[in-house]
Amino acid sequence: MVKIDYPPYQPKIKTERNKEFIFDEIRKQWILLTPEEWVRQNFLQYLIKQKNYPAGLIAVEKEIYLNDIKKRFDIVVYDTNTQPWMIVECKEMNESLNEGVLNQALRYNIILQVKHIVITNGSHCYAFSNAGGKLSEINELPAFPLK
Repeated sequence: MVKIDYPPYQPKIKTERNKEFIFDEIRKQWILLTPEEWVRQNFLQYLIKQKNYPAGLIAVEKEIYLNDIKKRFDIVVYDTNTQPWMIVECKEMNESLNEGVLNQALRYNIILQVKHIVITNGSHCYAFSNAGGKLSEINELPAFPLK
């Protein structure tokens, strides 16, 4: 399991029609604040502020097609050649990280072909290195590849 030290974070939150919204600095828009979105936003801050991953090389909730079925990944980090490098699948805090969650990320990886797969519920985080289709659990997220 990966230990996550979240940075201090003061999110921009607003209320409209009795619903809370959080400002997503990657998507540059207000997003309905759900338990999963809270995890996603905090994990993004961790990637950017603690791990120094470039915000400009992170995509959030983009559509992909898997066997003609439209899906949305949570977070993808691209390398400096703009190739997908890491998938992060986020779940709300009270959802367990089980084989089904990992399989969801692995399905996205059929299309994206990343080197690293991460699943998190904000409290727990598991990361895997993907070499030639073989997954190996890793104890910390890798440094961002500069080349």
